[in-house]
Order: sequence, then structure tokens, then C-alpha cells
Amino acid sequence: MKVLAEIPARSSPDLRRGTLRRGDLDAYRGLLERLDGIRAVLVTGNGSGRSSVAAGIAATAAAAGRRAALLECDLVEPRLADQLGLANAPGLHEYVRGAADSEAILQPVVLAGPGSAGATEPLVCVVAGRPADDARALLESPRLCRAVEGLRDTHELLVVDGPPLSDPYALRGVIGLAEANLVYVGPGESRRRKLPFPVTGLVVQA
Repeated sequence: MKVLAEIPARSSPDLRRGTLRRGDLDAYRGLLERLDGIRAVLVTGNGSGRSSVAAGIAATAAAAGRRAALLECDLVEPRLADQLGLANAPGLHEYVRGAADSEAILQPVVLAGPGSAGATEPLVCVVAGRPADDARALLESPRLCRAVEGLRDTHELLVVDGPPLSDPYALRGVIGLAEANLVYVGPGESRRRKLPFPVTGLVVQA
């Protein structure tokens, strides 16, 4: 598989404080250039690194002045809210169940730091919400498609933080929502793998 980007270890925006460092931007700008023209990107893989990569892509796009949104679809073990210092609910889980409307699940992150001068508006985040026992069924709901369509219609780039590779049943529900599928490869993981869905490329963390 083609490697689209190599991300240095510990290179992740401190979005809990809304801070972007120049080193983080450099790590993701090249990847965004290679994804030029693509409006929806799915990131999967194993471990917490995939969420950091998804956040890094979305934050870098927002820092460049693009309207960007970040959507977490790991409904079994949600972690994005804690990583970014956001409210854990309501989120995608509550929206898909009909317990929250689309406006209630949007959480803005105002970017700060030396690398965010080009940002014109906050990064919009939709966290997974409370953990779900029936994640597969929820991810196959038409309401998920409506959420994705709404975010794509109102933003220049949508980044989907997908379920892990270790949960192929949940992952199956979101493959096809994006134009590009990226696979995060953590330190020590093999870059050689066969996957039952089309992969645009790998994002490797040293």
C-alpha cells in the first residue's frame, strides 16, 4: 500500500487547549496536498493514534482557512471528547437514536497558537457520544448518512474518525461515506496488510 504521509512521533495538535504548533502543521500539510479535491476523508487503524491523525488533518485544514468538520464514529470506545476537552454527549450516538438534533451535537474548537493565523472560523467537532452496545446497527442507520450529508454540505472538508480495524463489523457501516480511506499505522506495526475495502493510502507514525 502507498504511504501518503509519515507523521513524527508525538506530532499531534494540543486541541484540548486549541493550540496548533508549526511542527504539527508541517506534518499534515503535505497529506492535505495529496488529498487535494477530496471533501470527505475516513481515518481508521488501531490504537488512539488514528484519532490524533484525524484531528490533525481536520485542524490543519481549519488552520488554512477551510471550513472543516471532524466526526467520530467509534461508538464502542469513544475517546475524542476526552482528547479534545469537549463534552462527551450529546454526540453521534444520541443523534442517530433521535435523542438529539443536528445543532445540539456540533461543538466548536477555536484554534490558537502560532500555526492558526489562517483560521477564519472554529473547527466543528461531532463526538461519538455515550458508548453504544449496538454500534453496528447504529452505524447502518439512515440517520448516520443524513449526518454525513449535512456536514459535507456545510463544510469544505469532513474528516471521519472511524471505528478501528479490530472492529470490522462496525467499520463496514462507515466504509463508503468518504471519498478517501486512510489507514493509520502505529510504531512497530507492519505496513503490509490486506484489507477488504479500498484504501487510498497509509499514514505512518514513526
